[in-house]
Amino acid sequence: MKIRRILATAVAAAVTTPVVFLSAAPAFADTKPTPASTQKTTSGDEDPDFDEYEKLIAAVTKAEEKVEKLEAEREALVTELKNMKLDAALATELSEAWKALGTAKTAKKDADEKLVKAEEALAAATPEQKEAAEKAVADAKTAVEAAAATLAAAELRHEKAKEATKPFDDARVALARKISLLDADLTVARADLAKAEKALEEFENDGFGDCKEDDAVKVALTGPKTVTVGTSAVFSLRITNNADRVLDEVGAYADAAALPDGEEPIDEDGFFKRYITVEWTGAGNPHWSPINEEFDFIEVGSIAKGGHADVKLRLTVDAKTPAGPGVAFAVGAYENNDKTCGIGEEYAHADFDILAAKTDKPKPKPEPKPTPSETTATPTPAPTTGGNNNTTQQGGSSNTPVKGNLAATGANENLTQLGLVAAATVALGAGALVIARRRKAGANA
Repeated sequence: MKIRRILATAVAAAVTTPVVFLSAAPAFADTKPTPASTQKTTSGDEDPDFDEYEKLIAAVTKAEEKVEKLEAEREALVTELKNMKLDAALATELSEAWKALGTAKTAKKDADEKLVKAEEALAAATPEQKEAAEKAVADAKTAVEAAAATLAAAELRHEKAKEATKPFDDARVALARKISLLDADLTVARADLAKAEKALEEFENDGFGDCKEDDAVKVALTGPKTVTVGTSAVFSLRITNNADRVLDEVGAYADAAALPDGEEPIDEDGFFKRYITVEWTGAGNPHWSPINEEFDFIEVGSIAKGGHADVKLRLTVDAKTPAGPGVAFAVGAYENNDKTCGIGEEYAHADFDILAAKTDKPKPKPEPKPTPSETTATPTPAPTTGGNNNTTQQGGSSNTPVKGNLAATGANENLTQLGLVAAATVALGAGALVIARRRKAGANA
């Protein structure tokens, strides 16, 4: 259902930006619900497109991994190509052979030009100049022959040097070819990623426009002030249509969390350890349905203007839960047949204290005090150094301020705010996590 993805996205944003929850007003936690007609609810135990949503997320992740892998391979090949160096001796020989070849070509060109000039001079020579001109031509021909021999030797030397470096050149060509092939694969992989991201985006939008944050759906959450470890307690959740029209599909997300006491361990994803199981029931869902990673949304169907739907939440506190503050949490959302949708502006919460289980073990009987003998005097107690500057003994009272931090009993304002973040982060499961992680990945790109 679209409404479930709206909520998952909104709370995922709050996971990455906790100030959203820290500024959320608990306006409806203590509000008495107003009587109104309740619409028939529908079961929230099934989410037909949950698997499809996860498949799309997996497809995007797989496409991203493929692109990253190909980019890493290409970068490694480019680095290898840049760092390839020819053997020093071969490099020196190739350089010198190339220079010698250039010098030989220049010398041959000069010799050819001198021969042409000598032959022209011979053709224009007078009988008196002919002998000298013929000698000049002969000398020029000798120089040309010598230059040609030098050039041939230089060419041979250069060819040998090139042949020696051929394996190196072949390796560079092979690397360049691999890079070219990777570029083609990268083009395809990036196109596949864009296609997967588009499919995910279309699924999340589902033909609806961007859902807004408004007060069309309000929630009120009430319940007991204490819950004992190892027991269950029932809380009441009222979902009210505050809009000026009928809302076609309305629901709420609800969960609960035991708040850490400062020593509570946090797992690798930054979520508090979960101790409380939450189930819900309502008019259209008579059995208790668990709120978990797959079914994390309460759907109550259509609600008329000014109407409301009531559901019950059953919180079961694990026997291993440490005593301390806890919080139940809820937020509403809706979508309509005309493609409008939204999520509540305010998050309701109900604070409670988690009490330690009572023990049935009998208290040990105090040992009898020894009776002093007649010959033994009872010693006078020596002055002791106690707490509170010696102003009172144990069991007494004192007006002296106690220094240090005492364990708080009950949920104060700071813990309440922390509870909103804790409840949000432990609750949505796969839906919120994949969105939050994808956003994080995009921010680091």
